[in-house]
Order: sequence, then C-alpha cells, then structure tokens
Amino acid sequence: MMKLLIFLSSVITVALATVQGIDVSHFQGSINWSSVRSSGVRWAYIKATEGTTFRDPNFSANYVGATNAGVIRGAYHFAHPDSSSGAAQANFFVDHGGGWSADGITLPGALDIEYAPSGNICYGLSASAMVAWIRDFSNTYHARTGRFPAIYTTTDWWRSCTGNASGFQNDNPLWIARYSTAIGTLPAGYTVASFWQYADSGPFPGDQDRWNGDLAGLQRMARGS
Repeated sequence: MMKLLIFLSSVITVALATVQGIDVSHFQGSINWSSVRSSGVRWAYIKATEGTTFRDPNFSANYVGATNAGVIRGAYHFAHPDSSSGAAQANFFVDHGGGWSADGITLPGALDIEYAPSGNICYGLSASAMVAWIRDFSNTYHARTGRFPAIYTTTDWWRSCTGNASGFQNDNPLWIARYSTAIGTLPAGYTVASFWQYADSGPFPGDQDRWNGDLAGLQRMARGS
C-alpha cells in the first residue's frame, strides 16, 4: 500500500506541474528582469505590435531584458480584424519582433484576439469572417516562421465571435484568459490549454500566467519539438 501511495503521489505531482509566466507591455514601464527571474518567473509573452501601425515602445527593452535574465520569451500581437487582413497583420508582426527561431528560448508568436477595445466586441465581423481572418493570420505566420501561432482568447469571446469554431486545436496552442481558481470550459475542440492567464495582477509584473506542464515541456514548446 505504501508503494502504491508513493506512486499515486508522483502521478498527481506530474499532473499538476505548472511553470510561472507573465505577459507584459509598455503599460508596465521598466521591468527588472533579473528580479523577475529570481522571483520564480520562467517565461514571458511580450507585446510587440498591434494592427499594422503600432509597435510597442518597450518591446525591445523587454525582449532583451528577458533574454539576458534567462527567461524563455515570445512576442504577441494584438489583433484588429476590422482594420486590415490577417495576412497583413501577421507580416507586420513578424517584421517587427514576432518571429520565431528554434533556439530553445523563443516561444511561438501569439495572436491576442479578444474583445474590441471599443464598439462591437467582434469588430463588426460575422463568425465566418472572423474564422477566416484568424486562419489568414495563422497560415501567414506559419509560412513566415515554420510555426503556427498560439491563440490568446477567452471562451466567451470565442463563442460569441467565431461561433465556437473548432479546428484550430490541430495547429494552434491555446492561451486562455480566465481570472478564477479553475480554468473552466475551453473553446470547441480544445481539451487542454497550453497557457493560462489566471489573473491581471499579482506579485509579478503584468498579467499572471501558468504553463500547463513542467519546464522541460516548456522548453520543448520553445524548440518546436
């Protein structure tokens, strides 16, 4: 019985393994990345671009700072599906910091697709048009980098604005936002979220996130293996 309990304990530990992360932009100001790393953060998504006109002014400082501190990092793009095509925004993203390389410290770029900052939450697009826009971005990013982007969203927005479309789970890692003690229901097709943004504030700069797995798994994600 004791051996069985030890075995079950190890299984549960593996199942619950997570790695602390954050996501940040210029809104956090200057970040002491060495302090962030020493406090337990092992990965970060950093805002690079928005639409086809905005480049985050702190992106380079954050990206270099995270790199120098030994934090696995990636870039994210805030989508504006009402202003230009998915392909145009994917190209803008890759051209301004959103690329990927198999160096073991670079996460695939992330598409931040969520409630519109103002007006119609779905940017005035139908569900089918939104799905087509996201696929356009995803396929263009893949053609440019060899990786499909992660998709950051909420289940509520995904249901409202894509009609709860399935199929993206085959290529795109899910980064779900839900501020709760449980991750909750996921968009159609997904059985697991790779990343979970569980709070918009906490002990670390920016939003608080977890990688669903251990550090070795996160490193495999970064390598694309």
